[in-house]
Amino acid sequence: MADRVVEQAATAPATTAPVERVELLVVGAGPAGIAAATAAAGAGRQVLVIDDNPAPGGQIWRGGGPAAAERAVARLAASGAVVAPGTAVVDVGPARRLFVRGPTGMRWLEPRSIIVATGARERFVPFPGWTLPGVVGAGGLQALVKQGCDIAGRRVLVAGSGPLLLAVGALVAERGGRLVAIAEQADIRRLARFALGLMATPGKLVQALGLGRAVGSRLLPGSFPTAVRATGGGLVVSVSSGPAGSEKTGDLPCDILACGFGLVPNTEVARALGCRIGAAGVWVDEDQRTSVAGVFAVGECTGVGGVEKSLVEGRLAGLRAAGLAGGDATLRAQVRRARAFAAQLEKTFTLDPRLARLADDDTIVCRCEDVVAGRLRGFTDWREAKLLTRVGMGPCQGRVCGTCTGVVFGWAPDDVRPPLVPVPVAGLTTVPGS
Repeated sequence: MADRVVEQAATAPATTAPVERVELLVVGAGPAGIAAATAAAGAGRQVLVIDDNPAPGGQIWRGGGPAAAERAVARLAASGAVVAPGTAVVDVGPARRLFVRGPTGMRWLEPRSIIVATGARERFVPFPGWTLPGVVGAGGLQALVKQGCDIAGRRVLVAGSGPLLLAVGALVAERGGRLVAIAEQADIRRLARFALGLMATPGKLVQALGLGRAVGSRLLPGSFPTAVRATGGGLVVSVSSGPAGSEKTGDLPCDILACGFGLVPNTEVARALGCRIGAAGVWVDEDQRTSVAGVFAVGECTGVGGVEKSLVEGRLAGLRAAGLAGGDATLRAQVRRARAFAAQLEKTFTLDPRLARLADDDTIVCRCEDVVAGRLRGFTDWREAKLLTRVGMGPCQGRVCGTCTGVVFGWAPDDVRPPLVPVPVAGLTTVPGS
């Protein structure tokens, strides 16, 4: 099928796409992109913001958010920046020209400067049964509930790792769901050290205490799902708890398992632009400049650290992209503190090595192409496995299975190929206009 698509694209007549010249392009309209665009537009720059979602806010503010979110979106609307919803980057051409897909078709954008604010996505760990109906991402369930999914009376088990689990658990309780438990793989000692560290940031401490009260004693530190099976009454999740060598396993029945093991940066656009990628995400200097001249990166794509990090990094990059190169000591100090908090998050919620051993040979790793773990054992890296098994070759283009193989095999996808998002065949034959 893929060969036929490529053949059709190769023989189809080329069409001309318009080229739009932009002073500053912001890719992503989450908190970081909103802050960057607002700051740059406020400094008098012509700003275009593109985002694949129907409205600004990103995943964290999807379907509404706190009052601060509403104020941020309102400031963006009043700033003079142009927002193009439903628009995604398909490819990157010479001289940083971006090919994008939007509601009205394909077009080329030719920006003088770019701020990449592409956020992060959930990381999944494969284990037997993780692809069954009723098993969803923790962030995915959060988004569904915010958009109206009724979970009242349904038994929900939240599992995985990271602060998002508490937020999802609190939302489940608020919307009438029956929160079975929150199985957090980080142990109680790591969580206690993290909680003590929050005393230096009173706002985060108050937020954490509020979420803790909402979930109560249902938080199970040092626990993670090892398998899921379907029954006539829903799902039964086997949960392991305790340190390595003295684990105990018990079964927890539920209707929904919301499972996510933290977040990983979305770096595809930055990689296509040629930006250097570091251990935490897109590499940036103290002014959010990447390794590519004229390209900045902000927010979760530079390292997962929460909304506050996204906002301060976005504001700093927006000012620098607008040419305001002053020494804002307060803003830079805020960025340093936000990055330190991101490092603490990474340390606290580092995945337990036992998670890499959960997938048996029959466990699906690549959902798009139905590639199981046993088929992947013996390969040396992502590229070799991709060439010989089609792992990462499906519609998600390795966004899900790439992180799964990172956990299980230690591989890291080392390439990014267009199209970055699905496009019509006709779009593959589009060439720039004059």
